[in-house]
Amino acid sequence: MGFLERGIEAARELASGPSTFIPLGEIPQEGRESSLHQLLEAFVSAGRVDHVAMVMGLHPQYLSSFWKTQYLLLRMDGPLPYHKRHYIAIMAAARHRCSYLVGLHMGEFLQVGGNPAWLQGLHCAPQKLRNLNEINKLLAHRPWLVTKEHIEALLRPGQDSWSLAELVQALVLLTHYHSLASFVFGCGIKPKEEQDVGSSCWAPSPHSNSSPASGDSIGSSGGTDAVQEVEVLMERMKLLQENQLEEEGVTQEEMATRFELEKTESLLVPSSDILDPSLQSNIRCFLEDPEFGYKDFTRRGEQAPPTFRAQDYTWEDHGYSLINRLYPDVGQLLDEKFQVVYNLTYNTIAMHCGVDTSVLRRAIWNYVHCVFGIRYDDYDYGEVNQLLERNLKVYIKTVACYPERTTKQIYAQFWRHFKHSEKVHINLLLLEARMQAALLYALRAVTRYMT
Repeated sequence: MGFLERGIEAARELASGPSTFIPLGEIPQEGRESSLHQLLEAFVSAGRVDHVAMVMGLHPQYLSSFWKTQYLLLRMDGPLPYHKRHYIAIMAAARHRCSYLVGLHMGEFLQVGGNPAWLQGLHCAPQKLRNLNEINKLLAHRPWLVTKEHIEALLRPGQDSWSLAELVQALVLLTHYHSLASFVFGCGIKPKEEQDVGSSCWAPSPHSNSSPASGDSIGSSGGTDAVQEVEVLMERMKLLQENQLEEEGVTQEEMATRFELEKTESLLVPSSDILDPSLQSNIRCFLEDPEFGYKDFTRRGEQAPPTFRAQDYTWEDHGYSLINRLYPDVGQLLDEKFQVVYNLTYNTIAMHCGVDTSVLRRAIWNYVHCVFGIRYDDYDYGEVNQLLERNLKVYIKTVACYPERTTKQIYAQFWRHFKHSEKVHINLLLLEARMQAALLYALRAVTRYMT
């Protein structure tokens, strides 16, 4: 397909819009020219119009960083052959019933010469790939359970054993696609028609309203209450930045208690109907133990996982160097992507300009790490409660832990007076914080195996 044809296909895709949550007129909005430039680059290298890239195009600086990383993971030299990379992406996306990504990578798998028989299900794939199932399951839902024994089992000599370099690439791919599934569901990404593979069950979420999000500008509805929410948030951020909400002499014990309260808070996440039979047929075949999911820390009488003290194993001091040693260039690109999203700001909030949003971005990032059991000793988790309204917490926890349960309703209920691009920004923070959390657990297990 030539550049012109791709441009025509792009125009056709833009006409229907890539998301069921976000009105078409909002994509791409900020920095229209640079957004379009990024998107066209993405179209050309992928040979298609990608709905994920179109929504990420609201934040072109991030899209550029994301695209470089994904391109390296899938298409550049690395320990794993190309078809196995796409199969690992399928396995990862299937854990969250993300038919958008499963369908995309089934197509890619065939395009790079993968054996069509493998697509009949995990039972038809080589044992070496099937051996990844356990760590795939844990990283997707309960990464705190990954141990050096899991790493040891995969590396054990034999005809189906993994090399350390191959395994590190697989771990990066798994965590990349688990968190990308969160983004797909969190932004209501719509399926592409040609991805249907003869079936109507390829919608990204059984809960998404499948009609185009034409003019229902959820992001700017809500009236007086919604405006009030913005003002309250602005005031709290201002007070936190001026340290007026910091109580004197808060003990380490009190800080730890606040973390535990956040971690075990009971939030009403939408109930699941993931046993929808139409969804099972195409995805079920790539799943073993489909009932296994995120375990909420609030369950009575259950042993909460030991808290992962962030200072004991950091991305900067430990994870980054380990990846760079075993899978050169990827550590650098992941680091850049984490930095870009963590520091990304337009200094705006809803209708306000010139706002320092750093405390809010930090609260969102740390809250995602908190629901996966990671604690920063020097952070007061009281800030999370000050800055993240309950509806936003429900949304973050759903998208991070149970993405397949995301509904248009919970997307609409938080930050009702904010722009859609700001809600996409939250999803980018969420994607990267989730990926980093799972990677830290995986790489800590690798480090323990090596020492």
